[in-house]
Amino acid sequence: MAQDSQRIVIPEALQLSRDDIGVQFALMWEFVKAPLIVPLLQLGVVICLIMSLMLFCERVYMGIVIVLVKLFWKKPEERYNWQALQEDMESGNSDFPAVLIQIPMFNEREVYKLSIGAASNLSWPADRLVIQVLDDSTDPEIKQMVELECQRWASKGINIRYQIRENRVGYKAGALKEGLKRSYAKHCEYVAIFDADFQPEPDYLRRAIPFLVNNPEIALVQGRWRFVNANECLLTRMQEMSLDYHFTVEQEVGSATHAFFGFNGTAGVWRIAAINEAGGWKDRTTVEDMDLAVRASLRGWKFVYLGDLQKVRFWKKVYVIYSFFFVRKIIAHMVTFIFYCVVLPLTILVPEVQVPIWGAVYIPSVITILNSVGTPRSIHLLFYWILFENVMSLHRTKATLIGLLEAGRVNEWVVTEKLGNTLQKVADAAKNKTSAAKAVKRHRFRFAER
Repeated sequence: MAQDSQRIVIPEALQLSRDDIGVQFALMWEFVKAPLIVPLLQLGVVICLIMSLMLFCERVYMGIVIVLVKLFWKKPEERYNWQALQEDMESGNSDFPAVLIQIPMFNEREVYKLSIGAASNLSWPADRLVIQVLDDSTDPEIKQMVELECQRWASKGINIRYQIRENRVGYKAGALKEGLKRSYAKHCEYVAIFDADFQPEPDYLRRAIPFLVNNPEIALVQGRWRFVNANECLLTRMQEMSLDYHFTVEQEVGSATHAFFGFNGTAGVWRIAAINEAGGWKDRTTVEDMDLAVRASLRGWKFVYLGDLQKVRFWKKVYVIYSFFFVRKIIAHMVTFIFYCVVLPLTILVPEVQVPIWGAVYIPSVITILNSVGTPRSIHLLFYWILFENVMSLHRTKATLIGLLEAGRVNEWVVTEKLGNTLQKVADAAKNKTSAAKAVKRHRFRFAER
């Protein structure tokens, strides 16, 4: 009796079986589906189809223009006045303008030697070149390693300066801005910016600088870079496909038709006067490269893109605002996530909402194929690339909304550690091992990681 008195009695009205709970949920779903879910989903489908059409038109336009550019457009060397700079026996190197090389770094343990060495080996008169290593590293050991590397090249006669700051105010933009204030940089006319993972070819400056010297309306010459670890794994192949379209299509079309595209933040040579006229580097945003490019373009400066390396017109403004920003930076990310990852799956649960086949199949297929033209060698990986892009669209949509709404993390800067070509390093390390068993064990560990 004592045990019975301690039991809790549940009222019969609340004693529902699992089947009863399922029935209740089904009734609630049917109750709200017709008046609420169906209209909202239909509206979502219409909005997503409109965005898909906008993206489709932009991709088709880009595809047509890039074909015309490749077949009929003149090369940059023919569109602009380009003459190679020659050394003069009488005047020496005076015909070569003074160039500042800026290499911003942050804890770049694996790649700092590569970038400093590549910049030091550029084919340019030594007395007309200043290399500036802007080290914002927080690791004292890495700081010492980078400084010693700079001293090693300085002992060989290279004019290289190692610069550090007390804090990381403004992140990369702040470092670049402080670097231009140095007294030894005041006499330089142009500045080339190379990230720590970029390795320019020795003739990089000799190909790029003549555009700036002979065409006073040009502010930026943007070069193309290759990926040393594109074959590292499936993920790097997917990234290569996404970035190749940006380089081989978007920037090529922007350069050929409107003399505008977004600065990549590296592999570019700027006219310092254009930077100053546009207001200099600003740390109000972490996309300081695009911010400066837009401000310079709206002041009438032109950009040149080397794929193998007047005031603003109305149509150029339309291109910058609509195509460059609205479609590529907002619509492309949001429609990929909202339409393909949210709306389409929901239509399976709500059969009353119909999605036309041209919006669900034909347009996405064309967009996908056009996106893959930049990397034809990986076209057989399109299925995996679609999955990769759908996952990335979530993060890109979140970043877009954070930027537009100026949320709390809008100016947070997270630096990705650059590891270089990991496969090559692992192979080299395996060769130096004395024990074959250890090498086999390491190989198996890499396979398990994959």
